[in-house]
Amino acid sequence: MFAEPNFDEAIHAPTRLRLCAMLRPLDRADFATIAASLDLSEATLSKTIRNLSDLGYVSTSKQASEGRSDARRTTTVQLTAAGRRAFDGHLAALRALAPQA
Repeated sequence: MFAEPNFDEAIHAPTRLRLCAMLRPLDRADFATIAASLDLSEATLSKTIRNLSDLGYVSTSKQASEGRSDARRTTTVQLTAAGRRAFDGHLAALRALAPQA
């Protein structure tokens, strides 16, 4: 997929970059799975998601947990179309900074 290079300072922060990279090939991912995969505390992941959500780069949804008998719900996270464009543009900008020899 071709993307116009656009260095995005909001995505470039390491935790945000790792989250976007994880979500990019997926439709969505479970909050707990993301936290475990990226080795992040729930507080750090929540803050990262909130920051990207404020930019319109990710969205979240809550649903009843199929694996639980209590009323707790699970949260899933996904990149929005704007988030995919921003991430792809950021990757293109990084590639432009370090062209292959």
